[in-house]
Amino acid sequence: MPEVMFQGPDGRLEARYHHAKMPNAPLALVLHPHPLHGGNMNNRVTYTLYQVFQRLGFSVMRFNSRGVGKSQGRYSGGEGELADAAEALDWLQRINPNSKTVWVAGYQYGAFIGMQMLMRRPEVCGFIAVTPPANHFDFTFLAPCPQSGLMVTGAKDEIVPEPAVAKLVQKLNTQKGIKIDYRVFEDCDHFFVEHCDRLADAAEDHLLTALGRDERMKLAAD
Repeated sequence: MPEVMFQGPDGRLEARYHHAKMPNAPLALVLHPHPLHGGNMNNRVTYTLYQVFQRLGFSVMRFNSRGVGKSQGRYSGGEGELADAAEALDWLQRINPNSKTVWVAGYQYGAFIGMQMLMRRPEVCGFIAVTPPANHFDFTFLAPCPQSGLMVTGAKDEIVPEPAVAKLVQKLNTQKGIKIDYRVFEDCDHFFVEHCDRLADAAEDHLLTALGRDERMKLAAD
């Protein structure tokens, strides 16, 4: 789990990167929650998602957006954080030029940034969004949503109430060819304390299904 530093749009960015043994392994970028509320790449949910991708044989990165940890720059209100994520994906692809499969995953604010990445980067073929903040941010840009994916939330979330996420899922599921795998954890609040194992199981189950038989066999052989 080596520490790496790479050049972002507003200075150097701090990251952790796992390079898979399998040639041309699928790629994953994991995005942390809101930097103004303590969000960073070591958040328990962010780290859980990172571990799932690593365990399944992905080359995976999590990083601190501008102004967080050792990352340079200052929080910019969203536009800069999206640019940071785009540069992180560019870095991943430069290191892995022959990888064809790309996923994005994010928690809370990171889910919002990840869904914007989905719209801007056609190579992204799937996503995991944990408690996407549908009550705080406008997700109408997902029209149409280009890919199916997994959304997870807690039934006792008081920061992003479950009905707000359910409404977003319902809208996306009406789009042609889109299927959102929606999972609600009972007795779980916004922070997933004591629920990260369940989250890992859900993410792994979704990924193994979405990757398909051929990709699963390649990963299993690694």
